[in-house]
Amino acid sequence: MRGIAPALLALLAVPAAAEVTSTSAIHFDIQSHIIVPATPARTYEALGQIGSWWNGAHSYSGNASNMRLELWAGGCFCETLPDGGTVEHMHVIQALPGRVVRMSGGLGPLQSEALAGTLTWSLRAVDGGTEITSTYLVSGHVRGEIANYAAPVDAVVREQMERLRAYLAR
Repeated sequence: MRGIAPALLALLAVPAAAEVTSTSAIHFDIQSHIIVPATPARTYEALGQIGSWWNGAHSYSGNASNMRLELWAGGCFCETLPDGGTVEHMHVIQALPGRVVRMSGGLGPLQSEALAGTLTWSLRAVDGGTEITSTYLVSGHVRGEIANYAAPVDAVVREQMERLRAYLAR
């Protein structure tokens, strides 16, 4: 790791700050903050390369390279399955280069419930790179307790942000 600036090493060592910010009988909100070692423009571009950094264990095919994220309103966060099937994980409702990607939909097990979700990745230049604030607001009807989904979903989103940071640090 010779040649890597000490500040960059410090960024890599700090985990994403994440938390379930609120829950009720019909909703949960989660938020994560992370600093990545790249400009907002490069970070935005990397978000669109989701198949390169998302964990394939959190996909239907088991292979993240089957995933794509189209960075335009109406774009798809989709996955092509080996048997020819497809999955829309979310659809893009706002794409502002270098600033915001906002998507609507339910990740993973949330898809099979009567839930609405909005995932926003906000980007802001800071010393040493870009701060990403990830906010996922989910509400609706779920079989069982919706609050039971909050911590596991938070862990998955936080893991993806860590993977994005590692991808940008290469």
